[in-house]
Order: sequence, then structure tokens, then C-alpha cells
Amino acid sequence: MKKVSILFLFLLLGIVFRGVSQTTAPTDFFAGKWEITVVGLPDGDAKFATNLVRKEGKLTGELKDASGKRPEAVPVTRVDEEANKVTIYFNTDQAGEIGIELAKVDDDHLKGQLMSMFDATAARVK
Repeated sequence: MKKVSILFLFLLLGIVFRGVSQTTAPTDFFAGKWEITVVGLPDGDAKFATNLVRKEGKLTGELKDASGKRPEAVPVTRVDEEANKVTIYFNTDQAGEIGIELAKVDDDHLKGQLMSMFDATAARVK
């Protein structure tokens, strides 16, 4: 009877271990191409195209003016990530380092603010 109990215990542990090891890794939600729109700026509304990529465990990328007024890309200086929120920081000539804080709305949209003053939205580019 003791041998059957030990065998049953090992069988149960094997099933549990195999079930836990089969879980898939979570997807990298914020990585990818996004179009960010900021409304109400003194110079008018702005649209940025960005491709956030994960390098060495951290998100990085650059912001490009989608309208083509500014041909040079602005590099992202750092990205702060949380479960459903991301803050993208970049340098400007006028204000230094500023951040766009965006929160997840659904699988393809983000909503937030630039410098806690100007409304911003982002849509995933497919």
C-alpha cells in the first residue's frame, strides 16, 4: 500500500509540474509600431510615428514626425513600463527631456498626456 501511495504522489507531482511548465510567456504589448497624436500644442496638433523595440530587456526607439515637417527622427531617451502603462521620454530643444504617458485602452489603442498638459492618443500600426 505504501508503494502505491508513493507512486500516486510522484504521478500527481509529474502532472502538476508538466501543467505549470506549459504556460506561455506573455506577449510584449508595447513593442511594435505606433502612431501617437498629441492635440492642443502651441504649434498645433502633432503626429509621431514610432517603432518601439526591445533591446537587452528595455524598450527603445525613435519618434518621427508623421507629417514630414521635421525630417530628423528624435531618439527615445528612456521608456518606463508598468503593466498597463508606458511613459516614453525624449529630448526637445525648448523644454529638455519630456515624457508622453500612455495607458492601455484596448489591444490597439493607448490614451494619455504629454507633460500632464496635452492630450495624447496612440494607435497600433498594423
